[in-house]
Amino acid sequence: MLHVHNGDSSAGSARAAQIPGDHIAWREALVCGPAPAGLTEREFIEVRAAHLANAYAHPIEKCRAELHAMHDALGSFPDHDEVVLWFEHDLFCQVQLIYLLNWFAGRELGATKLSLICINKFPGIQGFHGLGQLNEDQLASLYPARDEVTTAQLALGAQAWRAYSSDDARSLITLLREDLSALPFLRNALERHLERFPSTHNGLGRVENASLALIAAGLRKFSSLFPAFARRQPDYGFGDAQLYRAIQRLAAAPSPLLTERNGHNWRMDLAGVFLSSFEITEQGEAAIKGAEDFVAKNGIDLWLGGLHLQGQESAWRWDEESRQLLVSL
Repeated sequence: MLHVHNGDSSAGSARAAQIPGDHIAWREALVCGPAPAGLTEREFIEVRAAHLANAYAHPIEKCRAELHAMHDALGSFPDHDEVVLWFEHDLFCQVQLIYLLNWFAGRELGATKLSLICINKFPGIQGFHGLGQLNEDQLASLYPARDEVTTAQLALGAQAWRAYSSDDARSLITLLREDLSALPFLRNALERHLERFPSTHNGLGRVENASLALIAAGLRKFSSLFPAFARRQPDYGFGDAQLYRAIQRLAAAPSPLLTERNGHNWRMDLAGVFLSSFEITEQGEAAIKGAEDFVAKNGIDLWLGGLHLQGQESAWRWDEESRQLLVSL
């Protein structure tokens, strides 16, 4: 039996709980950086390795080796009578899940059973945000309740990955008009994804706008900002590195919305992000009011799944009032 977990924490707890089988942690962050369609598996791994190395300050050889090792583990599925996927409801996990469902949908499973554990709450856990919160006994209690992945779930997972990895946002818009009930957390996750696109209000997505609002409210230290963001925006499932990179983009822009205090070379010391603090600039205050547009001032170079927004204007804008993704050009 092979178990694929959403992270090292739950994989470690599952091993300690002696849940039978081999346990691997899916060490990816497909919610950030390029995830383009039309590539072979090897080409896709190379694109992702380059992104992970650059984004998280790891040697590219290490990133490439880990990605190949994870895919090799997936490729061993015929050696197992069952593969169990352990994921959560948030955008971070749902993107990982649809990638894996798409991967398995393209293969003949033969005698191997594919199962899924995917939850958004757990009895007695207030503010549930991930399987990593559960102790060994709690995690083990989920194992007998796993469900076999249905044909409909495999098909929807593949369709959702194609839409997420497409270079045309209309694929996502079309998908959200369809019945997504086979994967009950997918609709909410994809709606949160659309809200990451630059807004018509100020050129910032929901993640950046929520962060600015928290900083303006006095949560300037990243050590306070990150947990506050996680509580207020639990549907994203971002880790500290993902949020920090989103905020730093606002500080590193030619017309910055933030200045960083107690700065350090975070690329050499990721743990040091918690020493950082941020102050809002005049441009940042104007952006909060909608009086300044971040993209108009700074241009854009941002990957959202398979869509690369780049240039002096974003090809797509999110309109909060109408709740629609609009063509900007």
